[in-house]
Parts: sequence; C-alpha cells; structure tokens
Amino acid sequence: MNFDLSDEQLAFQDAARAFALGEMAPHAAEWDEQAIFPRELIGAAGEMGFCGMYSPEKNGGMGLSRMDTMVIVEELAAACPSTAAFITIHNMATWMIANWGQENLQSEWGEALTSGQKLASYCLTEPGAGSDAASLSTSAKVDGSDYIVNGSKAFISGAGATDILVVMTRTGTVAEGARGITAIAIPADSAGIHYGKKEVKMGWNSQPTRTITFDNVRVPMTHRLGDVGEGFKIAMRGLDGGRINIATCSLGAAQAALNATQSYMLERKQFGKTLASFQALQFKLADMATKLVAARQMVRLAAFKLDQNHPDKTTYCAMAKQLATDLGFEVCNEALQLHGGYGYIREYPLERLMRDARVHQILEGSNEIMRVIIARRMLEENATETLR
Repeated sequence: MNFDLSDEQLAFQDAARAFALGEMAPHAAEWDEQAIFPRELIGAAGEMGFCGMYSPEKNGGMGLSRMDTMVIVEELAAACPSTAAFITIHNMATWMIANWGQENLQSEWGEALTSGQKLASYCLTEPGAGSDAASLSTSAKVDGSDYIVNGSKAFISGAGATDILVVMTRTGTVAEGARGITAIAIPADSAGIHYGKKEVKMGWNSQPTRTITFDNVRVPMTHRLGDVGEGFKIAMRGLDGGRINIATCSLGAAQAALNATQSYMLERKQFGKTLASFQALQFKLADMATKLVAARQMVRLAAFKLDQNHPDKTTYCAMAKQLATDLGFEVCNEALQLHGGYGYIREYPLERLMRDARVHQILEGSNEIMRVIIARRMLEENATETLR
C-alpha cells in the first residue's frame, strides 16, 4: 500500500509547516511557561482552514480526508503539541455539530466554529467515568421543549475559554448503558454552568483544563445532536478520528525532538569529537528514526482505513494511537537523554516536548484500553482474515 503524499497533500504540509514555524514555534515556550491560551493564534489557524479541517464544506469546513488532516496536524504539533492538540479537539467537536446538529444549530454555529471565530470543547469524561465512558451519569431530563442538564465533566480541554460544549448526557436509565446516552451542544455561557479551577498540569499548558458542573442548565431540544440515544455512537465515531489526531500530535512532537537531536549531535563536542562521531549515539539516533517512521506509517494506515470506512477501522485507530503515542514518547525521552543536562532545562525544547507528549498515552482512551480493543478483535473468529 502506497502512502506517498499527493501534490495536494504536500501543499497542505508546506502551508501548515510555514504557519507552524512562523506563528507557533516562536511562542510555544512562552505559552507553556505562562500557561497562555493562544486564542488569537487559533483564530489565525481558522483563517487557514485548520479549525474545520474535516468538517463539511457546507458549514465552511475544508472537507478533508483524515489522511489530509494528519499531514497538517503533524506540522502544527512539531511546533507546539499542546496547541495543536486543542485544535484537533475543537475540530472533533465542530465536526460533530456539523454532521449531527439540527439545521438551526448548524446555521448559528457551523461557520463560526469552522472559521475559528468561536471555539468548542468536547465533554465526555466524568469524575467517575473515564475509561468506562458508557457509565456516565450527567443527566438530561425533558422539560417541555427543553432539556434540563445536571452533572459534571472532568479534564475538559479549553473549559472556561470556549464558546460551546458538546456534552454527552444520559437521557435513558443507567441500566441502558451506552443506549441511553444523547449528545447535546450547550452554549458555554448558559445559566447554571460552573467552571472549576484551572488545573495545574505536567504538560499541555497552552490550553486550560477544568471541571465543568451543570446545575439545572436549560437547553433547547433543538440543540440535540443526532437522535435520542445516539450519543455514544457519535462519541465512538469521534474517538476513532480523535485517536488518529492524538497519535499524529505524538508524531509531530517526536519529529521535532528528532530534528533537534540531529542538529545537537552535529554541533556538540565531547572528548574532542562531535556526538555524531560516536557509534553508540548513532545507533540511538537510528532507533529513534526507525520508531518514528514505523509509527507514522501505522497512523497513515489507520487514517486510510477510516477514510475507507473499513469494518475494522476502530481496531486500526486503536493500534495507531497505542503505537504512535508509546513510540513518540520514547523518541522524545531518548532525545532528551542525548542532550544530556541541556535537555532538562527550558532553554531547549526537549523537556516541553516530552511533557506534552506524555499525556497522549492516557487520553482518547488510555493505551491499556487500546490494547483491550485490539485484543478483543483479535480473539473474534474472523480476525486474522480481516486484519491484513
């Protein structure tokens, strides 16, 4: 299978790289150190089309494939994994509204979101429902032509700084599990919404993370996404693409770490020789490059399967997410090691890249859950015939 980039994809790559190098890379360390959410930068990314990459054109999106999208995201993540990751989360929530939102919702929010004028957060995780998302308890009760929403969400990216929240709620009973979940788009300034403190995090500091509490929040039923009980299906479809997005952010971080290490090894001298002269260090660099190329090909395969709507697309997306985020972190860690003490100080980008990449192994389903998904599929009767 040939994954060479087309001329159009190469043009996307060049545009994204120029934007990332010119607008993101010079400020990434400051955003991280001062925990600045770069709202204006994200708006500028929207002007490039990067806030609606795979949303439909009728809503102002670019209508790109997942393969096209990952080409762009990797370049953005090489400059700032944290900001690039938020842009992908916004893209996922925007895509959900653009595809499942009712006409009035799409009319009001579609182009505002795809242009980056307005921003969206995705709200699935709860304090008591992480990996077991089907057990969520945030409720939406019908009251006339509205829903009344109560409950809380945890670890929400962009919370307190975005304009609309795509919230997975329980409209059925707990016993119904996933079948009782409905997706609702809730304006972020609605009465009864309370935001918790801004979490102090190891990485991803350019995007705020907060708990959100819903206290009798009234939302028109016209803000429902899809049908009643379709929320979990929408969430899982979103997570397939979200896993590719986060895997791609790890590729970008790892590529940036590898690039920095190549330059450092050619310049830094010890014992009268450049680090590049030592075979043991050459072998480390070779292993890093091999891991990165292998991970990238796995992510491209998953993106291809998702674009083709392959029956095993979810399994391939899980494989890509697990492999790329594990190997991406390993590459960042080895890059820091090869920089020695300089890698540990903030003058160099290695420690920031490693901190940002670490959370990728946890979110969008932890890598342990990815292995559960893969293993379950492998133990089905026809798995060896389909996973080829």
